[in-house]
Formats: sequence, C-alpha cells, structure tokens
Amino acid sequence: RSVSAAFWEHVRHLGLQNFPCGLGSWVGGQGGTAVGHGLGTDPAGQEEAMPLDEESPEVLMELLRDRHSPWAPLPDCSPQDQHLREMAVLDPELVHGSNVFQIFRSLRIVGKGVEEVDEGLLQLQQLEELILSANHISRITSANLPRTLKFLELCCNAVDDLQDLCAEPPPELQHLGLGYNRLCGPSPEKYLTADFWPNLVSLDLSFNNFTDLLGLVSQLSTLQKLRILVLQGNPLALIPTYRGFLVDSLPKLSVLDDIPIGPDERRQFHGLARQTELIRSEARVVVSIGEIKGVPNPSTCQQLEVGSEARVITYSYCVTYEF
Repeated sequence: RSVSAAFWEHVRHLGLQNFPCGLGSWVGGQGGTAVGHGLGTDPAGQEEAMPLDEESPEVLMELLRDRHSPWAPLPDCSPQDQHLREMAVLDPELVHGSNVFQIFRSLRIVGKGVEEVDEGLLQLQQLEELILSANHISRITSANLPRTLKFLELCCNAVDDLQDLCAEPPPELQHLGLGYNRLCGPSPEKYLTADFWPNLVSLDLSFNNFTDLLGLVSQLSTLQKLRILVLQGNPLALIPTYRGFLVDSLPKLSVLDDIPIGPDERRQFHGLARQTELIRSEARVVVSIGEIKGVPNPSTCQQLEVGSEARVITYSYCVTYEF
C-alpha cells in the first residue's frame, strides 16, 4: 500500500466535498462561488432570507464546531484537519480537486499499513512535516520526498538500510526520526554525515541495532547543527562510558536520550573522548527479578516432620535472556 493511497483515504475521511463542506448545493450563493464575498447580504448590508435548501457559512461552520453535531470533529482529527474542513466551508475552491495538494504542510499517516513511499507524494509541494510512524516501510526512495520537507518521522517501521533515503535527501531536513527500526550501521558509506544532512538538528536512532560507538560518533561529529540525539535502546548504549563519551565527543549537543546536557556534566566528562581504550566491545548487565508468577513458592510448602518418609519434591528453574 502506498502513501498516496493512504493520503486520499485520509482526504475522503475528512469529507471535504460532503455536507457541510465543499461546493454542494447546500451552500448559499450558487454552490459556494460567492462565499466570503458578502454572501447573504444586500448592498445596504441587510441580511437576505436564505433559500430553504441553502445554508449560510456561519450555520455550516457551527455544524463543524459543535461537539454535539453529527459533523463535529472526529476523535483523531488534528488541528490541521479541522482547519481544512473549515476552509472547505469558507473558501471551498481552495480545497477542491488537486488544489488540496497546495494546502497540506503537515501529513500524518500512522498505523495505516503503508509499505511504499511513492512519487505521488511529490504533488504535496508545500509539505514540511511528514509522519509515517507504525507502518511497514522498509525502504524509502528519497527522490519521492518533497524537497520542502523539514521534519521526517519514520518511527516503528522496518527500515534496515539508508542507501535509498540518502540518494537525494531533502536538503532542508531538520529532524529525522528512525527509532524502532532495523538499522545496524554505521555503514561504510557513512550515511549519517553532513554530506547528506547538512541542516539536521534532531536525530532519533533509538532501539535499533547500532553496536559501533566509535564509528557512529565519527559520522555524527560532522553534523554541525545537531543538538538533539536519541540512541537509547541500542546495544552500544550498554557500554559503561557510553554517555560520557558522547557528551565529550559532541560538544554542541544539548540533549542526549531526552536528558539535557548541563555544564557540570560537560566538565565531568571532559577529556573522555580521547580515551578510546575505555570503549570495549563488551558490557555488563545487571538484571533484578522483582516477582515471578505462575510457579510454586517453596516458602508456602508445608514443612516435613523429622523422620518423615514422605517424598521430597525439588523444583529448579532456568531463566534465559536474549539480547
């Protein structure tokens, strides 16, 4: 399923051409052509009686906004969606047909089973924010992304390679969200450098499979505008000196793993970036088991009397952790 298909389903869901929106016969002034131009008033400013089969823009807007109305905002309706519906009442020509492409500056398609970012997305020539979280996307062809994009969120997909995304990346992108994917880099091609993302301010790589801290830092250090970085959930985050090494290696970073970096922390880890011998390919993990359910508790078993010939039953358990 493509992004374009999900986009048109989203537009149909908004009902921009259905009552009380759009250019229908219910709009006063011959189908809405005069909406916003003195509709429903005479030259002297006196209100005219509306025909029985037409409604004024004010009445139609009230139907959209009243939470008791059948056309009230839907539970998943974003502020932009509501704005589009209101625009379809006040100036329906702007959202009629292909004109709707020029309206969208933000598009959120979450959990819709999207697998392909197709070239139809290029029709959204004003798009600045694209959120495609919780879909089934494994590859993104960057040539199909609008050049105007500043915010791209691909959290919870199946992305395992950045080659296609970095072929022609949006030049003004400021946030790239790739958390909860299948990335294993950094790759030899160095796709996380300023050569591809010169304006990147925020980068989310959390809960992937990055293991090479030194290699990753060598790439991220080229991102001169990077201020927010999320790497928690990767195997490399288990390295004992992980946070200190990053804080000292990326002096312009302001937030790491959602925790602000203060001056005291900077001073505490000063010089750690030069001690690469501390970055070992091993980690220590301490696991504390708070409670186990569904197995017998030996302390509740009845104590056997001395000399009893009753059979003794011994239970043993094995707990396995997979990393």
